[in-house]
Amino acid sequence: MKKVKITILKTTLDAELAKEYGVKDLTACPMMEKGQVFYADYAKPDGFCDEAWKAVYQYVFALAHGCGKELFYYGDWIDKPNVAICSCNDGLRPVIMKLEAVDEEAKINYTPTR
Repeated sequence: MKKVKITILKTTLDAELAKEYGVKDLTACPMMEKGQVFYADYAKPDGFCDEAWKAVYQYVFALAHGCGKELFYYGDWIDKPNVAICSCNDGLRPVIMKLEAVDEEAKINYTPTR
């Protein structure tokens, strides 16, 4: 199983929807910033948004297990192997992320307690 690099490509705010549905003075995501990099393996990386993790963990798992060596979805989505472009599930201020498998092996960081 490989590690997966998650790069924040952009944070957005849909001004039209935010005006209609959002709280006063809503801004783009305050948790993530363009250019941030996280490495995922078996679990959500430290500092990574819980809701964003729920939206992308399936792609992280697939990439970590080599499912992106060929293009995702029969080549009709992303044209680069081992890459997925995803977003979190915040409809007013989605964060766009690039997920890519890297050559580093993931390691379980688990110490049993008894």
